[in-house]
Amino acid sequence: MKRIVNVLFAGVLAMTVLSCSEEKKGYTLNGEISDVKNGMVYLKKYQDKSFIDVDSAVITDGVFKFEGACTEPLAYGLTTFKDSKRPLVFFLDNEEMQLKMNESEKVLTVTGSALNDLYAQNAPLTRQDGYSIDSLVSAHPASAVTPYFVVKDFAYKLNLEEMKALRAKLDASLDGTMYVNQIDDFIKRMENIQVGAVAPDFTLPDVDGNPVTLSALRGKYVLIDFWASWCPDCRKENPNIVAAWNKFKDKNFTILGVSLDRKKEPWLAAIEKDQLTWTHVSDLKDWKSDAAVQYAIRWIPMNFLLDPNGVILAVGLEGEALQQKLEEVLK
Repeated sequence: MKRIVNVLFAGVLAMTVLSCSEEKKGYTLNGEISDVKNGMVYLKKYQDKSFIDVDSAVITDGVFKFEGACTEPLAYGLTTFKDSKRPLVFFLDNEEMQLKMNESEKVLTVTGSALNDLYAQNAPLTRQDGYSIDSLVSAHPASAVTPYFVVKDFAYKLNLEEMKALRAKLDASLDGTMYVNQIDDFIKRMENIQVGAVAPDFTLPDVDGNPVTLSALRGKYVLIDFWASWCPDCRKENPNIVAAWNKFKDKNFTILGVSLDRKKEPWLAAIEKDQLTWTHVSDLKDWKSDAAVQYAIRWIPMNFLLDPNGVILAVGLEGEALQQKLEEVLK
């Protein structure tokens, strides 16, 4: 009897070890590329709104292979151009997958992954009118693909309550994953910039490199104006802001322009050309500007009107709405 028990225990132990080893196995990507016979192919991971390099492989006679392990299922991309910011995207988990690609025709076919099948079914549709992200969340609340689409294609256009509703439907098994963490962080930042909240403080360099802190402007009504020299809609809106500035600048009102420019020269040139004579700041980080991230900026132009205590009075005032609101509060 003791021998039987030992044999059973050994069998259970072997099955446990085998199960653990299977859970820890990594991915294998067996690839074929029809438009490059010999060269290099690069594997990139989608993170923080861009693709970062993960690995590379040699292409020999149109064939390549990647092996590795990922900590969680995420969106990845393949490209034969090392500096490409638009690789062919697929969803990667620790599975063996077969890939066929033609980068010149922007074609990537993946088999062997149910997760990627869900991604491939929805990727062409998410930016079409009428697509329901709520339906995807309801049908696949535990899939890692679902929060990816929420972050990439819907966070920039849904309001706070809509984002909260989607988040509440996601399965708890996704808590702590990268894309769900991004949703949670985004919701928190949106909560911080609602009307009635005290505007989050920040410090950025002005045109001469001197630090300017938002809270130092307390005591005045402040319009925080997010814009950029490369943004046509911003440049079109600038005359309205100039008119408001000229009308109210002597009535305890000021403007803090926050640019999402990438380079200093066009930023300064636009300030001069558009006659924007108020204080301007920028860290020249484009959409990754510290203040833009802090204020959950999803499009520009975007502005926030603050009272003398730094409390947000209004958001997104454009055209006549800006002057009307200023007339109301600066009686």
